[in-house]
Amino acid sequence: MSAVRLEGRQRRHYRVRRKVRGSAARPRLAVFRSNRYIYAQVIDDDAGRTLAAASSQVPQIRGRRRTNETAAAVGKLIAARAKEAGVSRAIFDRGGYAYHGRIKALADGAREEGLEF
Repeated sequence: MSAVRLEGRQRRHYRVRRKVRGSAARPRLAVFRSNRYIYAQVIDDDAGRTLAAASSQVPQIRGRRRTNETAAAVGKLIAARAKEAGVSRAIFDRGGYAYHGRIKALADGAREEGLEF
């Protein structure tokens, strides 16, 4: 990613983060997308703790190509792990990325598994 594109994404992310803050009642579902993988974390910003995490590098997903189906599988996995941690509602933090493609697929996968946001 070029420096200009990275700086633009970071500016968008900071702009989103001014409005989006996770708490114990509604933690933040943060998404990071690299060219090769996609990552998601459920974060309690008040306590500064990550409650659950998932990525396309976990063994049950790792062999797949980087597609929307992979992102949806990561979304389902993060929702399942969030439920194990006692989280049923979250706030979606798209990380400065457009709500499109793999980001949308991850969000839809998490919703299918029962995570509300």
